[in-house]
Amino acid sequence: MLETQSLTIRFGGHVAVNEVSCSYAPDTLTAIVGPNGAGKTTYFNLISGQLRASAGTVRLNGRDLTQLGAPARMHAGLGRAFQLTQLFPRLSVHENVRLALQSRRQGLGWRQIRFWRMWNDDRGLIERADTLLERTRLSARRDQAAADLPHGDQRKLEIAMLVALDPQVFMFDEPTAGMSVDDVPVVLELIREIKTDPSKTILLVEHKMDVVRELADRIVVLHNGRLMADGEPAEVIASPIVQQAYLGISPTEKAA
Repeated sequence: MLETQSLTIRFGGHVAVNEVSCSYAPDTLTAIVGPNGAGKTTYFNLISGQLRASAGTVRLNGRDLTQLGAPARMHAGLGRAFQLTQLFPRLSVHENVRLALQSRRQGLGWRQIRFWRMWNDDRGLIERADTLLERTRLSARRDQAAADLPHGDQRKLEIAMLVALDPQVFMFDEPTAGMSVDDVPVVLELIREIKTDPSKTILLVEHKMDVVRELADRIVVLHNGRLMADGEPAEVIASPIVQQAYLGISPTEKAA
């Protein structure tokens, strides 16, 4: 189980995330929603270690990760896909995925990998990487440099690398942002596949409510950095306070 307790971060006088306490169980996809500026991505950054909390804790399976950096949290079981892609731009598509697979196999951080071993004839790594590229429809771009990919393909490659790492907790920050209509179903199908594994916990920041309705088992709503609502999707979406704050529907408009 992933848990945040009174998680808080301040930037000067501004409290971007304010004492958010929440638990996330395996076999559950939780969508984290809220208006622009609600603190969703900042909350993600606090969980994954890109930002250091001003107060509060992050725990995974009872282990306190609060003082650990992002690489250590990744190897503890937290996997993160970003709004902006995080790739090795000069390596090929296939090499990016192989590097993720090798990192998981060796249990090491990126910089600790013996890069010369990455190029050996390890059929297991090669075949597994090819399978992931096929699932993300990137096989035709196998030998292309990651930097030369269109934005949608870069997002798919980052998600393929995340799947290759096989974390306990998958964190997706607007995974379909900037993608073409043709690319979106590929990513959503990958997330559905991850959901079939009852040992995995999935957190999803997403603005598209149709995606949230389709995938989410639970919705958490942030507003002005605070936890405003938490529950089953139908219940949360129907809540007047959520419709007003997130969907912009006032009680008067609803009655009309």
